[in-house]
Amino acid sequence: MDTRFNLFDNEIAGRFAKRFAGAGLLIQQSPLPKSTQELVSLRASQINGCGWCIDMHTKEAAAAGETAVRLNLVAAWRESTVFTEAERAALALTEEGTRLADAHEGVSDETWAQARKHYNDDQIASLVCLVALINAANRLAVIVHQRGGSYEPGMFAAAFD
Repeated sequence: MDTRFNLFDNEIAGRFAKRFAGAGLLIQQSPLPKSTQELVSLRASQINGCGWCIDMHTKEAAAAGETAVRLNLVAAWRESTVFTEAERAALALTEEGTRLADAHEGVSDETWAQARKHYNDDQIASLVCLVALINAANRLAVIVHQRGGSYEPGMFAAAFD
């Protein structure tokens, strides 16, 4: 599978990417813990089959000190003991917010209540926005067949300053 279209070389896509990155920077600077941000991004990317984003968020999380054990268990977080209750609530919200077509109600009241138990207003706003943003990023990369494997931690930081 070859990449269909290089979004990084197109003027319109490049302008869009700068604005998209700005939204991402807002979330990165939010009070939502960085480790939670990477776990959420990784889990949504796994669900959506986005190799580019899985590559990026696995490497960014590792570079930030996340352990291999936790990264390897994100796909099976329900069956593992290495995530906090707050992280589990964020991962549940991520899964339900990503798999909207699988349930008529989207995010269940139970999942929402668990997330609200662990996150204040600014953190929950950041979490909801992050789930929306990573799902959009996944769709961009999957549509054009942007393949994983070449990402280096921090490689976009200077490009979007």
